[in-house]
Amino acid sequence: MQKQIAIQMDSIELIDYNFDTSFLIAYEAQLRNYKIFYYNPSDLIIKNGNVQATGYYLKLNLDQNDYFRYTSDKITLDLKNFNFVFLRQDPPFDMNYITSTYILDFLPYETKVINNPTAVRNATEKLYTFNFKEFMPPTIVTKDIDEIYEFLNKVEDIITKPLYGNGGVGIHKFNINNFNPNILKQYLDLPIMIQKYIKEIDKGDRRLIVIDGEYCGSVARIPKDGDIKANFHAGGVPSKTDLVFRDKEIVDVVGPQLRDSNLFFVGIDIIGDYLTEINVTSPTGIKQINALNNVNLERVFWDKLEAKYKLV
Repeated sequence: MQKQIAIQMDSIELIDYNFDTSFLIAYEAQLRNYKIFYYNPSDLIIKNGNVQATGYYLKLNLDQNDYFRYTSDKITLDLKNFNFVFLRQDPPFDMNYITSTYILDFLPYETKVINNPTAVRNATEKLYTFNFKEFMPPTIVTKDIDEIYEFLNKVEDIITKPLYGNGGVGIHKFNINNFNPNILKQYLDLPIMIQKYIKEIDKGDRRLIVIDGEYCGSVARIPKDGDIKANFHAGGVPSKTDLVFRDKEIVDVVGPQLRDSNLFFVGIDIIGDYLTEINVTSPTGIKQINALNNVNLERVFWDKLEAKYKLV
């Protein structure tokens, strides 16, 4: 049987070619003679006891103006027949996202889902960092404005973040003088994360790529002047970096636990000495790390994946 992968992601027509890590992972698979089947999360099905998806086989090209083409009609296939299924859609981590992890859980053991859907569901990204609270900045999670105000008075400058978003959406910085609870009310249907503002953000929000528990590369995302958001989607500028501040200490502790939790491909975010997020849904940053360091992390990704599951 020919090797093949399925990739569950957002609309391929709308990806940012200059930043998209899913494209690189799939393109490297194509170079290794895997057929690529692409579908959207909304096209998952359970039928006759099998997990299926409706989508297309496709061919990828290294051409920003013509980077994919379908090579089949729209078809429905059993996902159990694929070597790997890649869970790569972006948050928000809402009930639609959670439901897709429940459905993928029904795949047989022989079909590997990267990252493991049970592990993704349990990791909950921002909250998952509390497993490593010795590396976190002062942090609370609450929907109580009084608690937020009390924390603000204690630490003086804060960053507020929705728990389940991405790309810097909904992130705000407050100090004692400009705190405005009305800005937060739109996010307080759920608890939010509030952290002490880390002034070293001007040196970058570092994205560390961890593959099967091992550090494989990093990039510093520098916010634009006057901005607090360093995410690439929010205008952050990539800058070369390596393991600095407490990065190695953090990776040495976090990496093995990620491996033990079946979280194969993870992006760890660190500002200064502090761990701020652990991204397990659809981490990005590979293109920037490749360009800044003349490396090929998607090749490292596949080397490790095939060796782990003995497909070499």
